[in-house]
Amino acid sequence: MHRSLALLLVILGFCQAKYIVPGGRWHDTNGSLISAHAGGITVVNDTFWWFGEYKVEGQVEGGGVSVYSSPDLATWTSHGLALTPIPGHQYISPQAIIQRPKVVWSEPKQEYHMWWHADNSSYGWLLQGLATSPNISGPYTFQTAVSPLGNWSQDFGMFTDIDGSSYALYSNGDSAQGRDDIVAKFNADVTALEEIVYTFQDFDLEAPSIVNTGKSYYAIMSHKTGYRPNNVVAFRAKSLSGPWSQPFPIAPLGTRTYNSQSGFTLTIKGTRKTTYLYIGDQWDSNSLWESRYIWLPMDIDDRKGTLKLVWNDIYDLNVKTGEYKAVAGKTYYAKDASTTGNAWKQEANFASEGIVATGIYGNDSTITFSGIEGTGKPQWVSFYYLNTDDMGFGDQPGGSPDRIGGAWQLRRIASVVVNGKTDQVESLFQRDSNKGIILSTPLLLTLDQGGTNTITVGGLYNGKSYNGADLDKIVVYPPEN
Repeated sequence: MHRSLALLLVILGFCQAKYIVPGGRWHDTNGSLISAHAGGITVVNDTFWWFGEYKVEGQVEGGGVSVYSSPDLATWTSHGLALTPIPGHQYISPQAIIQRPKVVWSEPKQEYHMWWHADNSSYGWLLQGLATSPNISGPYTFQTAVSPLGNWSQDFGMFTDIDGSSYALYSNGDSAQGRDDIVAKFNADVTALEEIVYTFQDFDLEAPSIVNTGKSYYAIMSHKTGYRPNNVVAFRAKSLSGPWSQPFPIAPLGTRTYNSQSGFTLTIKGTRKTTYLYIGDQWDSNSLWESRYIWLPMDIDDRKGTLKLVWNDIYDLNVKTGEYKAVAGKTYYAKDASTTGNAWKQEANFASEGIVATGIYGNDSTITFSGIEGTGKPQWVSFYYLNTDDMGFGDQPGGSPDRIGGAWQLRRIASVVVNGKTDQVESLFQRDSNKGIILSTPLLLTLDQGGTNTITVGGLYNGKSYNGADLDKIVVYPPEN
């Protein structure tokens, strides 16, 4: 039984709940870091297939399209490249732009169709690429790259409605004439666009996706700030042809959508509940291959016309029932920790216990949390932090992090040492936050069994300084069963 891109009404009978950890380093079943950025998920015969941009150090563009499969959205098996770059090819060479791939089943053609943003390195073409395969995992064979309905196409998304019709979602570039976002319908073969259904005129947004609850459509898009996160917004309508509402933020202002960008949505229709997932990217422009994934449930209220992301450090998702629940952890506060060097405890009325640890720097000014309970198995630990280096972040492109034209830092990097084992230093990326906004970032650590563990946090070099972010608390979560 074939399932198309965004119907994704998943009813699976054998999967148990699994941890999903937004912002964590996710690894496949071979232990390799998952590289499937700005992608989409297609469901075939109760299996999730995740396609995305393949980015590795030294090849952050033109790396092709990777593909992974999973029975539960948490355990991912790599199938290599679904679309492999071809040296010298006009549109899919290693020098080309191959971004935001999406895959859908074409019933008339009896094959899978992959569409993506196809471009040259200067973003001068603004095309949509098409490749096909008889197999969901590929390999996919390039077919064409086109200008959709005579327009430009930059950030690309796809949506398949409940009736099986598929739509392309795309922004039309960054020029003065290219400030629109377009919903266009594919033909029955999903080989070409046949009509524009709606144009979000002059909103100048990107990274589009759509979710249909059966009562309302919600179009989710981000502002254009490159790889810097911003306040992602949503529109609501009763019909794809509109009228659409004014845009509204989907996460608390100041969190910059938990430092993520939109790109796709996934609907899990379980036996007990329907859960809508936001499938976002947490970009790291200093090392794009280290970019992470922010997957969060969406709380949608059709009566009020609202859509809000639900933050959890870790949550269990059961794709059979459609239910999810936050995982409970044990909290250790900075106010109870010890500091060395110039690190100190500072009043912060927005912090959990009114205190943050600040002045963390290198190996000499650190904070140590003691008496931590462990299991002897790998456990996720969330570090709640504050990092206001780049306060120039906004929802507009360009700009600088301060009024004196400084350089973007984008994240601090902390060192994390368990039980004084300085030969086993873990790195923790702490991306920018706004003043008074505390965010969290997870790290998988192995603690000794018992209640005498210590976690010491210092600073590593981020290209500008050895500062670690200010810390509010850590939360230690139980291992997965």
